[in-house]
Amino acid sequence: MNTDKSVAVTLVQALKEIGVKHVFGVPSGGWVDYMEALREAEGIEFVLATHEGGAALMAAVAGALSGVPGVCFGTFGPGATNLTTGVGAAQLDRQPMIALSDEMPAPMRGRTTQMGIDHQALFAPLTKATTRLTAGAVRATLFEAARIAMQERPGAVHVGLPVGLSAEAAGPESVQFAPPEPLPRADSALLARAASLLAAAERPLIAVGLGAVQAGVAAQIAALAERHDIPVVLTPMAKGMLAEDHPSYAGVLFHALSDMVGQTHAQADLVVAVGYDPVEFNYEAWLAPRARLVSLDVAPADIKGYDLAVDAVGDIAASLAALLAAPAATHHWDMEAMRARRAAMFAKLAPGNEGFGPKAALAVLREILPDDGIMACDVGAHTHLIGQLWPTPGPRMQIMTNGWSTMGYGIPAAIAAKLTCPERPVCTVVGDGGFLMTVGELVTAQRLGLRMVIVLFTDNDLALIRIKQQKKENPIYGTVVRAASRLGGSSVFGVPVLTASDPVEFRAHLARAFAADGPVIVEALLNSREYDAVVLKKDKA
Repeated sequence: MNTDKSVAVTLVQALKEIGVKHVFGVPSGGWVDYMEALREAEGIEFVLATHEGGAALMAAVAGALSGVPGVCFGTFGPGATNLTTGVGAAQLDRQPMIALSDEMPAPMRGRTTQMGIDHQALFAPLTKATTRLTAGAVRATLFEAARIAMQERPGAVHVGLPVGLSAEAAGPESVQFAPPEPLPRADSALLARAASLLAAAERPLIAVGLGAVQAGVAAQIAALAERHDIPVVLTPMAKGMLAEDHPSYAGVLFHALSDMVGQTHAQADLVVAVGYDPVEFNYEAWLAPRARLVSLDVAPADIKGYDLAVDAVGDIAASLAALLAAPAATHHWDMEAMRARRAAMFAKLAPGNEGFGPKAALAVLREILPDDGIMACDVGAHTHLIGQLWPTPGPRMQIMTNGWSTMGYGIPAAIAAKLTCPERPVCTVVGDGGFLMTVGELVTAQRLGLRMVIVLFTDNDLALIRIKQQKKENPIYGTVVRAASRLGGSSVFGVPVLTASDPVEFRAHLARAFAADGPVIVEALLNSREYDAVVLKKDKA
């Protein structure tokens, strides 16, 4: 290996070998050598964001969509603390990431100095691991960071870059990047017991979580459900793992009208949890007290006070294959009644005659967005509606944060989706509260000329908080977003704004926006009271 290359050049080459295409961030003086190395390299580029938090959210989503760790950078102190919002998202949304930050050179560590905090301590609770680069182990450090970020439940790894190191000569290294080894199979005796319990159960149910998406087992889940003719529920981030019109589809936990979904899972005497990650929703919040649990996952099940009958830790696809190899059994579900509940739930989520509300807006958007399109959404009342009613053709075609759940997610997520999947149509649905948190990233989308549509639900209301206040019979206070009821103006940072007050106008604006050569905001002036009857329902009686 050549030893005349700088640390900066070696770092960029190592990222390329991992498969990284973009590095998102806000530069610092200590980052200049790395920026120059990125400028000179082919197949990888630096993407300037307007805020480190937005940069890190972009990296998290890029990691989720590509399977390769997304990479972001922030400088000392406030740069690093800003970065943590997106680093936390990668960690709890289970998305592979390498977060890079400036660090003080060794003589200044522990001393009082401008912007000086302990970045290793800062990132430790937000990541799977945190480490520091040295000139003699640039490739080894980054390759190990990528491996950790990608293995088992993916997440974030922080690598500190001591200032001044970038210009030093990198030491000789012969290490090559290798992705994580496949997970071992779960214990065969446990899988045999799981098959036996499934065969004996009166009303078994499949619960699909985020880990199943990462395992790529949608076809196996459908096959298992069909083999036994039993219901399937999904967590929000597992949307797309089973089609909404599949005979076994029973609905999404936690989101709109989840009380109706609860009428199904409350009857289960056995739950086969496939890649179920309680980072989205703890078992105890919805699992029927009498139900036994069979967990097929890459990590031990986190549950208290219930009968964990089988905890099969290992390769999820192999575990499902073992269940599929067992003979089919007869169960005692009233599947027609389940499908009637599902139909009734979707009927309640269909647009009514109450005026222009979020249901109608989402119905129109679903008609306009091509089947191969990606829709990202921000956090808010609309997220709960999307989680239940948005038909999702496949995994990762609807992107939300439900482990970290930060507002301001939608715009950075859409930017990352468009950069990672440039050939596919991309839109994001944001409420006016979340929109204002990362509105600066419209500059990034505009500068890059990204063809993406920002659907802004303007209702001037933090609806989830308002509804919770009303449930406590408290006065509505502190939930009005702006003094005016609409965004105002024909553009934001050069991004055109098209405003609609009814479904017909909204449809026309969406068609125009998706045909545009760059980002376009389509603002829908909506009545947020439509949320009141469908969100924040109890999953468990």
